[in-house]
Amino acid sequence: MSPFLILFIIVAYFLVLIFISFLTSKNANNEAFFLGNRKSPWHIVAFGMISASLSGVTFISVPGWVVDSNFSYMQMVLGYLLGYAVIANVLMPMYYRLNLTSIYSYLGKRFGNYSYKTGASFFLLSRVIGASFRLFLVANVLQITVFNALNIPFWITVVITILLIWLYTFKGGIKTIIWTDSLQTIFMLLAVGVTIILISKQLNLDFKGLVETIIDNQHSKLFYFEDFKERNFFFKQFFAGAFIAIVMTGLDQDMMQKNLSCKNVHEAKKNMYWMSFSLVPVNLLFMSLGVLLVVFAQQNGILIPERTDDLFPLIATQGYVSPIVSIFFIIGLVAAAYSSADSALTALTTSFTVDILSPKDKAEEELKAIRKKVHVGVSVVLVIVILIFNAINNESVISAIFKVAGYTYGPLLGMYAFGMFTDLKTKDEYVPMIAIASPVICFVLNAFSTELLGGYQFGFELLILNGLITFMGMYIFKEK
Repeated sequence: MSPFLILFIIVAYFLVLIFISFLTSKNANNEAFFLGNRKSPWHIVAFGMISASLSGVTFISVPGWVVDSNFSYMQMVLGYLLGYAVIANVLMPMYYRLNLTSIYSYLGKRFGNYSYKTGASFFLLSRVIGASFRLFLVANVLQITVFNALNIPFWITVVITILLIWLYTFKGGIKTIIWTDSLQTIFMLLAVGVTIILISKQLNLDFKGLVETIIDNQHSKLFYFEDFKERNFFFKQFFAGAFIAIVMTGLDQDMMQKNLSCKNVHEAKKNMYWMSFSLVPVNLLFMSLGVLLVVFAQQNGILIPERTDDLFPLIATQGYVSPIVSIFFIIGLVAAAYSSADSALTALTTSFTVDILSPKDKAEEELKAIRKKVHVGVSVVLVIVILIFNAINNESVISAIFKVAGYTYGPLLGMYAFGMFTDLKTKDEYVPMIAIASPVICFVLNAFSTELLGGYQFGFELLILNGLITFMGMYIFKEK
């Protein structure tokens, strides 16, 4: 596939996003940037959050997961439904009742300034690393497939990418994001759907044959009840999925900022319910594509890569199928990656401005000037972190950094649980120490779990343990 064609697709795609930004950001003020003036249509928010929930990493990785873990990931997706129900009925009513711009200000109201800054700082750290990691992977794919052939160095690729995201978010913020996310959801789903159709055609499968091929394949096994020590045991994955949804959506400024832009809590609840149920068929679509890619590789003598993440890119971009698949793969990859990156940039700007700088009682224009400087600063930080990842040039090290960043959600879970389900106060000045100790303990336990716990392997349920340790730490240091 011609690098110039791919470059044309990317440029055309961003021009559409910038045009949407122009339409949605007219007369945008700080309230529009942070909360969309609380006038966002709930159905648009729900549809757009599909792509925001699925990053570029998911777009590339989920189809390849079926090689090693079959359909077991769907057990977590089912758990998401429980988690989103908790968000809709417990967290969102509280956020709307307190009229929050940043969700971490709840911690300040409940415990004090140390807890407030700790929660916001953990979010900032995790989201900077997470967004940079996802953008690094996607920028790396684009560098190999496009920009190396044009003799464009990696650092320029990264700078241009962040600059384009900054261009269509700097004025409208969340008011623009809810509309660009919807467009990106359309492109992402089109990419997966078109790929399934064209691969099915090459495999000579009609719709009935397609369904039968997926259902009868050995990789389509979904439920695992056999061994509770295994990572894919149903109840471990189900409840892990529920808690992952709670912390990575309900306790994440990035995701909740869109929900808080709805007109009222009732519309925000409708948004959450519809988005959660839509994720089930969407993830099934991704997993089904994975089965088809495996079948296609086996029938055409294509060696399945050792890194199964490379399976979808390999078949889509190396001429094994129609060039149309390559075009839609690039569109889908860019859409999935930048739908999470643009909202992360907006959420990081919001959290740093509101939570860290705390510009209370500032005039509208003065606050706008501060917010714009923070927006530029966050963009620069993302560029720097992505270039650091590229300099490390060791995928296992980078993946480990990304996983460590995921540990920061555990303390948030424990802090919110302690605040909402007890009427106790904790010694606020000890909270940072507790929040740091908890993920460190969990990291050590995970590293030595097979030796210490008789062969038990931690999966995503480690998040629950992380939150529990934070909860117990806050209880130990409670005020009398």
